Amino acid sequence: MNHLAHTFLAPDSPEARVGSILGDFCRGVRLTELPERVLLGVRHHRAVDAFTDQHREVLASKQLFSSQRRRFAGVALDILYDHYLLRHWYRFSPADHRGFVCGVYRELTNHERVMPTAMVNVTRRMVQHDWFGAYEDFENIGYALDRVASRIRFANQFAGIIEEIRANDEQLEARFLRFFPELLAFAAAEAASLSAQS
Repeated sequence: MNHLAHTFLAPDSPEARVGSILGDFCRGVRLTELPERVLLGVRHHRAVDAFTDQHREVLASKQLFSSQRRRFAGVALDILYDHYLLRHWYRFSPADHRGFVCGVYRELTNHERVMPTAMVNVTRRMVQHDWFGAYEDFENIGYALDRVASRIRFANQFAGIIEEIRANDEQLEARFLRFFPELLAFAAAEAASLSAQS
């Protein structure tokens, strides 16, 4: 899952939401030195990713991509799922999505002290350029994926993957809508379990 979905699914505290993004920036981080609730978010992130990677609807969605792009399908779906979450926000939350996003941006800004430098750099750009807001626009998903492709250090055919997403949007969306409620239930149970252990 990508950053917006992780914060949406995270245990309900600012520190855990920050930790849910920190889960992608753990290289070189001494996890045992993190505040307890931030570490809770990191652990939750890992559990959500493991559940997602094994889910039948996600695995089936990856098969919709061409063979030359399939190795990048997981990355594409991560970002696409943030778009689908925004597209169907009110199926999953009674809260206003802009209010939620703005709250996450404030939390990220207020908790930079627990972030490694790489995460600070990314989250500042995220807030400054309103990445989550941009994900509402389908075309911006294509731009985001092409930026990811440009950072891959070996020859690849990832750029332009939005065309395959566009061609399969209906199926990908339907599979997301079957998958995400199950992920929501798992994430809530996992948050309760991790909180009970801490």
